[in-house]
Amino acid sequence: MKKNHELKGSCACGNVKYKVEGNPLFTQACHCKNCKLSTGSSFVIHTMIMEEDFKISGDVASIDLPTGSGKGYHAYFCIICGVYIFCRYGISKGRIALRTQTLEKPIKPQAHIFVKDKDPWIEISDKSICHDKMYDREKTWPAESLNRIR
Repeated sequence: MKKNHELKGSCACGNVKYKVEGNPLFTQACHCKNCKLSTGSSFVIHTMIMEEDFKISGDVASIDLPTGSGKGYHAYFCIICGVYIFCRYGISKGRIALRTQTLEKPIKPQAHIFVKDKDPWIEISDKSICHDKMYDREKTWPAESLNRIR
């Protein structure tokens, strides 16, 4: 796969800036109850990347939050403005989940997960990328991304 242009992002106040030097693995919108509660929104969009491709500057703090799997995750946020920048999930060693809306050019989700918990006023036009719960990664992610995590 051809390498994407470098992705860049930041928090709201500019204290935290980052860049992603490799291609993203996958982008998904999660409608689960835990994500809705932790964001105060109807869903969160995460772009999965390899941790080695992530370069960050600025001061962040973290907090442990629950997930449906029970393994939890660490959410990292700017210590000044509080914007959540990325997460480390216990089940995703070597990968991090960027909060996609912190990117200068956000990426469209390739899947919507936990749509069984979706707020009724949210309409998703492409039903083929919707999953009631979590998807089967082997069937959903691009082959190039799967090869990079093996």
